[in-house]
Amino acid sequence: MIELKRDGDVFVLRYDNGENRFSPDFLDAVDGALDEVAAAAAPRALVTAGTGKFYSNGLDLDWLSANGDRMAEYLGRVHALFARLLELPVPTVAAVNGHAFAGGGMLALAHDFAVMRTDRGYFCLPEVDLGMNFTPGMFALIQSRLSPAAAHEAMISGRRYTAEEARAAGIVHRTAPEAEVLPAAVELAASLAGKDGATVGRIRTGMYAPALAALRGPALG
Repeated sequence: MIELKRDGDVFVLRYDNGENRFSPDFLDAVDGALDEVAAAAAPRALVTAGTGKFYSNGLDLDWLSANGDRMAEYLGRVHALFARLLELPVPTVAAVNGHAFAGGGMLALAHDFAVMRTDRGYFCLPEVDLGMNFTPGMFALIQSRLSPAAAHEAMISGRRYTAEEARAAGIVHRTAPEAEVLPAAVELAASLAGKDGATVGRIRTGMYAPALAALRGPALG
């Protein structure tokens, strides 16, 4: 489901479960991997990546349809993952190898930086087209990481952004062909690995205090 390897100063956490939706087992596995990264000796940084044509498609809607009575609990776990990445005492880079939709797009936004594949895949927040609202935590995360104009367009239009469009909107920071996405993300992460992790975590915690409060608060408004 996931694989964690260390490449010099950089941990590479690869999601390998089809569309990489946030099933409870997936969330458990990612949380365990983040425990290992957080406990590792410095210098260190983290890159996350998907496989094939998916980075992540976000919420596990099949699981939710079968467990509707656990909606608040489940969303709380998803929020906790976003919050943990914002607080993680390690520089983070998302290697967006393919589609990053809905919660998968938000997962990418919870990283410090993102590198996106140019030849295939979209960044998209399609909730408006699915008849779904964003939770208070999701609103806060997106609005804290994107400019007001970019957040408005992405959330109201449900636009599918190519890599270059996402870069122009400030959603991702670099673009690269498929074979170069992960190496570029690792290179960027390695350049940040020497930063003091505790300081990085404290800076983010201060910068994103309102978003973290929303993510740690009630999952359903």
